[in-house]
Amino acid sequence: MGWLSVGEGYEVALLEGRVAARATSGRAAGRPLKSLPKALRDHPEVDRLRRFAEWLDRHAAACVAQVDAWMVSSLPVPTVLLARVWPDEAWRSALRDMVVVGDDPDEAGFLRDATDEGELRVVNLDGETVRLSPVTVTLPHPVLLPDLDDLREFAAELGVTQKVEQIHRAVWRGPGDLPANATEVTEFSGGRFGSRFGLAARATSLGYRVSGGYATCRVRDAGRTVEGAVWIGEPYWDEGVATGALTWHDAGGRSLPLSEVGPVAWSEGMRMAAALYAGRDIEKGEDA
Repeated sequence: MGWLSVGEGYEVALLEGRVAARATSGRAAGRPLKSLPKALRDHPEVDRLRRFAEWLDRHAAACVAQVDAWMVSSLPVPTVLLARVWPDEAWRSALRDMVVVGDDPDEAGFLRDATDEGELRVVNLDGETVRLSPVTVTLPHPVLLPDLDDLREFAAELGVTQKVEQIHRAVWRGPGDLPANATEVTEFSGGRFGSRFGLAARATSLGYRVSGGYATCRVRDAGRTVEGAVWIGEPYWDEGVATGALTWHDAGGRSLPLSEVGPVAWSEGMRMAAALYAGRDIEKGEDA
């Protein structure tokens, strides 16, 4: 965005997400000022730029949230859609360097570009830039990537940073010897908090939904909707609480045996439970 004249010898523009001003005359002409002159703070053009900056922030956050939703549920995304949104800087920032998979599930690579013709350019594990033009691609959840360790190592070599946490996302894999009747995981139970409000606030700040006495995360796993839930205490309870067991339910509310919980739902549920537990009160002293 270029500089806009606001009269009174100044111009304004958005620089790195904030409104900046520069003088059009005098010794400081052409150089951005460290702060907005008092005469400009309530100027209509400055107010318009502030509101535009706020909209850009919301738009960028929405793009990241959408890409995260595609990734967590490994949903197929039309290639033409990626090509259409790629020119938008916010979308491009959220999508660039995400691991994508096309028609061949064994050919995963880092997304680097999308052309107007719907062709994707991807860097594979051999370090080669390949062109893909499938009808849809997936941005797989990391627990589904068989070459996750190799991708992490290669990403470090390339200096890859992802706007949406994918390859460096913490993953948990379910044990293979689950009892047939087991329905809950207690590994992260018993994390004590000074108040239920504090625990609920932590869940919300981490992006989880609080409903009734539970913090929940919902994903699509193997074509069905599954919700993980951790007990965080009765609403409006003011005294100390502790994290409860982690359970999973299907779209109809049926409690799922652990043996029926898919890899993505398992990993995301455990990730939520671990993140909540990590914020617990830690006692100090020799008896802690």
